[in-house]
Amino acid sequence: MSKAPSTNATRMLRQAGVAYTEHLYRYEDHGGTAVSARELGVAEHAVIKTLVMEDEKGAPLIILMHGDREVSTKELARQIGAKSVQPCKPEVANRHSGYLVGGTSPLGTKKAMPVHAEASLFGLDRIYLNGGSRGFLVGLDPNDLDRVLKIRRVSVAIP
Repeated sequence: MSKAPSTNATRMLRQAGVAYTEHLYRYEDHGGTAVSARELGVAEHAVIKTLVMEDEKGAPLIILMHGDREVSTKELARQIGAKSVQPCKPEVANRHSGYLVGGTSPLGTKKAMPVHAEASLFGLDRIYLNGGSRGFLVGLDPNDLDRVLKIRRVSVAIP
């Protein structure tokens, strides 16, 4: 496979002095975390989805969730003090993040957005999340990600 791309996400990690590993895999449209977990040979629970959502006022936010879980938008809204939260349309998410859906990283986004994460992902030794390009994940300690992004922890997972 080819060389890992240099993205806003990897530049941000390097600038922050975060140790991370690069993982390329064959991207499949609509394959999601099941495909990346299979290709990397890791548990889907350790592959973290980056979802761009918006509150009732249209203010964008990022939620990081285990690949094998869904987000309770009702509970997320409650925990962050919003009336409602919903996923952004793909073109809106692309505009906020600067990344294409399927290649969205919480790192190095075009627009600064608050980042929320399922609290249980900090119990993992290592997580894999998008490195800013389709078919490219970075592996790192979730506490390093927290240090760089100042993440707000929430408990909004639906099995």
